[in-house]
Amino acid sequence: MRRYSFTGRGHAACIATALALWGLGTQPSMSADISVYTSAAPAEVEKMLAAQFTKATGNRILFTVGTVREIQKTLAGSGTPDIVVLPAPALDAPDNAARLRPGSRIDLARVGIGIAVRDGAPLPDISTVDALRATLLAARSIAHPDPLGGGFAGQQIARVFTRLGIAEVLEPKVTLAYAAVGGVTQVANGEAEIGLFNISEILPVRGVTLVGPLVPELQSYITFSAALDVRGLAGEPAASFLRSLSDAHAGDAWSTGGFELVGSAH
Repeated sequence: MRRYSFTGRGHAACIATALALWGLGTQPSMSADISVYTSAAPAEVEKMLAAQFTKATGNRILFTVGTVREIQKTLAGSGTPDIVVLPAPALDAPDNAARLRPGSRIDLARVGIGIAVRDGAPLPDISTVDALRATLLAARSIAHPDPLGGGFAGQQIARVFTRLGIAEVLEPKVTLAYAAVGGVTQVANGEAEIGLFNISEILPVRGVTLVGPLVPELQSYITFSAALDVRGLAGEPAASFLRSLSDAHAGDAWSTGGFELVGSAH
């Protein structure tokens, strides 16, 4: 069984290119603090790119990470981010409410659902629809995000179980937990035999192995988009960081993080 890995040319190459793009020795005398509200799946990649950006410019990136529902609730209230990063459909409401700066919205990358097991455990067969069905039925315990919690991955996984015709059979052995609050860690600790999460949220967790993505017949992707919030105070530094998230130099970071660049072959 093949073990999947997602690797780029390494952080050093990303940093070198970033410095070339932004210019060495161009840190402003007055640095800015840039507030980013983001859902959890792309947060690790954003933080990697933020470290490069801060090194090159002196501007700090301050992250608020939450579920899609949490971010949406904050945006509808008193939250004043400079940049918002969410699944593309989740940006529609603030966009339609004129809370995003016109013309600033961009697609960043997409991520699919993957299967995780504890390091050292036998790799289950997920190579076909029938094989995945058999693997899930044989599993003693399964962890995945709550489909009713406002996130997109949980909804997609629930639809997969329904398409496989085994949703009711699996329900007693499923534990609902977001990756960001310990869902993948349950797999690492042996509390769950199998986990289904966004690939980008499996890769950073120690103690688990990514068996692979869902087969194409069952796979669905979440495309993440970003935009400037009209209430943001960081101005051009925020716009510059937003551009850096989709610049050519960022491709390795997104790929290393388990994402596919928007427009990649399906």
